[in-house]
Amino acid sequence: MAGITLAQAEEKLNQYLAAEEKVLSGQSYEIAGRSLRRADLSEIRQGIKDWDAKVQELAARASGRGRVVTVRPR
Repeated sequence: MAGITLAQAEEKLNQYLAAEEKVLSGQSYEIAGRSLRRADLSEIRQGIKDWDAKVQELAARASGRGRVVTVRPR
């Protein structure tokens, strides 16, 4: 099974950013006796951090910039 692609990670990040906008515009509301409470803002912000890190990681791999590893001789 293939891993997550850069496009998929970018889409998830965009979804979390859109969710944050919705929460910031109104955490909860009521219409005709029915109420809706949006997801927890702290969880959304953690998702944004996680997906942003994944996007950056995949973008670095795609551009040939992998992780930097420091090697110390003994």
